[in-house]
Amino acid sequence: MIRAGIIGGAGYTAGELLRLLLNHPETKVEWVHSTSNAGVPVSDIHEGLIGETDMTFASDYDLATVDVVFLCQGHGFSAGFWKENTLPEGVKVVDLAQDFRDESEGYVYGLPEARRNDVAGSCKVANPGCFATAIQLALLPLAAAGKINSEIHVTGITGSTGAGVKPAATTHFSWRDNNISVYKAFGHQHLKEIRMTLSRLQPGLDAHINFVPVRGDFPRGIFISAYLDSDLTEEEARRLYADYYADAPFTHLSARPVDLKQVVNTNKCVLSVEKHGSKLLILSAIDNLLKGASGQAVQNMNLMFGLHEKTGLSLKPSAF
Repeated sequence: MIRAGIIGGAGYTAGELLRLLLNHPETKVEWVHSTSNAGVPVSDIHEGLIGETDMTFASDYDLATVDVVFLCQGHGFSAGFWKENTLPEGVKVVDLAQDFRDESEGYVYGLPEARRNDVAGSCKVANPGCFATAIQLALLPLAAAGKINSEIHVTGITGSTGAGVKPAATTHFSWRDNNISVYKAFGHQHLKEIRMTLSRLQPGLDAHINFVPVRGDFPRGIFISAYLDSDLTEEEARRLYADYYADAPFTHLSARPVDLKQVVNTNKCVLSVEKHGSKLLILSAIDNLLKGASGQAVQNMNLMFGLHEKTGLSLKPSAF
């Protein structure tokens, strides 16, 4: 059994990670650390785990007692964590924050559809951001074929859980319900990692990515629409996407309209491509907490330990 530990266990991503790991056939959760909830039953915070575990949040941790540690704290935490701690030899780490997504300090960027072999051979993986995952999966086949030759326009709407468990003015139900709003237009932090991956696949890429993120009035999911000028026909584009993702167990090209209910509560990404005049339109949908965070973290863990990517991740979408 893979022994797992979680640092920062009280947030949304940690709760989803626990749900997956507790039901993973090859994994045992040894401890869940939370400074603010030490001694509190895990199921008091993550109430969906009532009856699933009798664990309590730990006040301390010993990295040498696990085979893999997941860092689920906020952005900026991980860099400080490794100034105070040393990763024991043989222990692997999956970091869900953005601190090492630039692949510094020996980390590999953990987008399996682009870096499967690198992830499998790594002991340190930086899990991608949620918007970054959805956008990259919409564009990877084009970049791999050298077919991104114009600026890209992207609009993406995300659920409120993407903002984290701590309440803020724009996450309160009374503000978010029946409401949408734009934030960080053209300057979202995930653009850096998106460009890094696309440029690796298509060296010399200089196409500008115009990204407008939108806050949605729903809790879970990300829906991306991206378009760019393309000389591909719709049939050629569909064949390109189908071939690129032929061996990707979680990313699927659909011939029918894409919607969030096809992916919420799963580790899937569902894509569609359409040609409109000179424009190629790509739609991409994921669950921001699963394929956009904790599900992808488990997928990366599976690769790092030589398991099939789908182990512990056969989840049914919440379609109704």
